[in-house]
Amino acid sequence: MRRKYVYFLGIVCMFGIFAFFFKTYAPAEYISAKSEEFVEDLPLPPSRHLKTPIPVKGIYMTSWVAGTKNWRDKLINFVDKTEINTIVIDVKDYSGRISFEVSDPILVELEYTEKRISDIENLIEILHKKNIYVIGRISVFQDPHLAKKRPDLALKNKSGEVWSDRRGLMWVDPASSEVWDITVAISKEAERAGFDELNFDYIRFPSDGNIKDARYPFWDGKMKKSEVINNFFSYLNENLKDIGVPISADIFGMTTVTSNDLNIGQVFEDAVKNFDYVSPMVYPSHFAKGFMGYKNPSEFPYEVIKKALDDARAKTLAIGQDPEKIRPWIQDFNLGTKYDSPMIKKEIKAVYDSGFSSWLSWDPSNQYTPEAYLKD
Repeated sequence: MRRKYVYFLGIVCMFGIFAFFFKTYAPAEYISAKSEEFVEDLPLPPSRHLKTPIPVKGIYMTSWVAGTKNWRDKLINFVDKTEINTIVIDVKDYSGRISFEVSDPILVELEYTEKRISDIENLIEILHKKNIYVIGRISVFQDPHLAKKRPDLALKNKSGEVWSDRRGLMWVDPASSEVWDITVAISKEAERAGFDELNFDYIRFPSDGNIKDARYPFWDGKMKKSEVINNFFSYLNENLKDIGVPISADIFGMTTVTSNDLNIGQVFEDAVKNFDYVSPMVYPSHFAKGFMGYKNPSEFPYEVIKKALDDARAKTLAIGQDPEKIRPWIQDFNLGTKYDSPMIKKEIKAVYDSGFSSWLSWDPSNQYTPEAYLKD
């Protein structure tokens, strides 16, 4: 009996020695392959973000609607009945306020939060369960809140008071590196909340009001506006490249058909180079009288959008970028003429006929035209 025990113990020891030497000296390729095989057998942790759908078909939701259950439920029910698969929600809107609680010390000190959406993570989870992609919209240089809190960052008039545009809204200096850092901090808070993509708006110099009266605390007036904005684009690209979600930019629709920066610093090609997606706001109502010879461009949605997006495609290809980056905003609001279902469908047809498949629809009141988005 004792002899059998010693024999058994010897076999165990030999096996242990063999295992030690195999683990130590076995080819790395074998160990790597077996490790990968083991990992593949384990359940993967759930992703906090949805992948970008192909194509994106989206609508805009204000933070006020997103934070009011009855209103948002109606809009979500509308989405359920249509081809919409994406919702753009304000993280920070024209007021400069952030719509949910944040924890970044700098943002807390600046009292950025106006808690319009008390359950942001729950809301995003609800949308994710419906397979709805959620984009967080961040208004950048139009920021009345920061201008009041930090007037040293704000544009001033000749009298030294904080400058405001035609609507009475205040702006911060696009050349301020501190404003850039604050924008990055807000972006990271939005990602942590669960947004699947970060969308930047008002990434430009102001376009209306008494522009000549505006004084900039950081911009020297010598560097081209387009260079200032392009530097900001590059800064976002570099500082958010590891954030784990795509970044996108809203730019003027006219940038697709012009070769200058429209005196606001936006150049179409600069945006395309620095963002995962670019959304030119090709609202026909926003093209000037006489564009393409039309007295009222808003009455010709197909023609105006087709021209703008054909030019956008050509510009994108000319710099070696992927046209799939282009995801235009279209309008579902009345301006210049009534935009009913047939008019909206003309806009969408123009998008498709230009070779694009994705679009976002904007209505500031969130009262969209159901018939325009019904599933086939």
